[in-house]
Amino acid sequence: MRNILIFGAGRSASSLIRYLLSKSNEEKLHLTVADLSLNLAKAKTQDHPNATPLALDIFNADERKKAIENASIVISMLPAHLHIEIAKDCLEFKKHLVTASYISDAMQALNEEAIKNNLIFMNEIGLDPGIDHMSAMKVIDEIRSKGGKMLLFESFCGGLVAPESDNNLWNYKFTWAPRNVVLAGQGGAAKFIQEGTYKYIPYSALFRRTEFLEVEGYGKFEAYSNRDSLKYRSVYGLDDILTLYRGTIRRVGYSRAWNMFVQLGMTDDSYILEGSENMSYRQFINSFLPYHPTDSVEIKTRLILKIDQDDIMWDKLLELDLFNPNKKVNLPNATPAQILEKILTDSWALEPEDKDMIVMYHKFGYELNGEKKQIDSKMVCIGEDQTYTAMAKTVGLPVAIATLLILNGKITTPGVQLPIKKEVYEPILKELEEYGVIFNEQNVPYFGYNPDLF
Repeated sequence: MRNILIFGAGRSASSLIRYLLSKSNEEKLHLTVADLSLNLAKAKTQDHPNATPLALDIFNADERKKAIENASIVISMLPAHLHIEIAKDCLEFKKHLVTASYISDAMQALNEEAIKNNLIFMNEIGLDPGIDHMSAMKVIDEIRSKGGKMLLFESFCGGLVAPESDNNLWNYKFTWAPRNVVLAGQGGAAKFIQEGTYKYIPYSALFRRTEFLEVEGYGKFEAYSNRDSLKYRSVYGLDDILTLYRGTIRRVGYSRAWNMFVQLGMTDDSYILEGSENMSYRQFINSFLPYHPTDSVEIKTRLILKIDQDDIMWDKLLELDLFNPNKKVNLPNATPAQILEKILTDSWALEPEDKDMIVMYHKFGYELNGEKKQIDSKMVCIGEDQTYTAMAKTVGLPVAIATLLILNGKITTPGVQLPIKKEVYEPILKELEEYGVIFNEQNVPYFGYNPDLF
């Protein structure tokens, strides 16, 4: 039996583990699922004869090294900052490594040694990053193979709630890490290139500069810009492209509503609110409003946000129970962002019967034989239930498929990498279609932008 060691049995690991266990007899696999919580590891392995749940503290170097030494290949589904020590151990014991996380500088620094030891350190092989890279490179490579020149690439992705579970005014629920949602867009201006001109959107304006998208059968969506759309320009071989933009998908109206929190200062994570533990929800929002001897918190909120009582934006705030004087924050030494996350989790948690949805949308503009053309590629994936979510499927399945391809010698290029080579993306995208992760590509009129470059 070939031993696959998986670090982390959280939500993203469910579909990954199920896939590998379904292949375990024919592929002669044994899974060791290591997590700080033995119960979590047991829940994911479900007493399968080809799986061993293991209680393991990642900071216990001896335990970690022993587990890695006994593995044929290692998967890390832990938070990104915890990958590096695992990666160093993989170098020591000559083991391949697969993660779904962005390549950090520390991970990239191991590239030369990984190549020297003929080791594959596959990263960014989840959803976003991951499926976005693979589906984009497939079409870009096809355009280039015909002699086309890329002019425009726009890529959008969002984790949303499925239409049948979409029952609040925000058209949104937390389908993944709430903290990442609250802090989205912070840390510098969003930057991209449009018709050859660099564009920048400060955080204060991010949620008021959106693009609109239409997905057949699912209606209209909007997207706000990711922080750094230029990060993959060289990686994709798009250094000369005129337009490059990456964004996050939400339902129409979400961004305008979210902008209220930004303008009030409720998404700030840089300071602590005194007395937060005993603060009510009403006191929390009032702490961002000016003092007035007679105006209520509600009136002050509407005045500062310039919204009327019959505005849907006001209804969205009311739906969150933000003005409740009896609900307590119960978080000591909390930042505004942490308190907002707590409040939103009350309203946006997925119910037991809820399903999530992933939407991905690419636009490829190119020139071929003097004619400008465009391909739009769209993918929608609906989750099964609270365990096998669309997010778990789209993050975990590419990791699992890549792991098996590496084990079976189908992926051979060594080094620290992301899945942009044909040997990686072609078989993975093909197999993902069997699990309902299907991209529909359409030839559409070239969109382009205003030729005056402004």
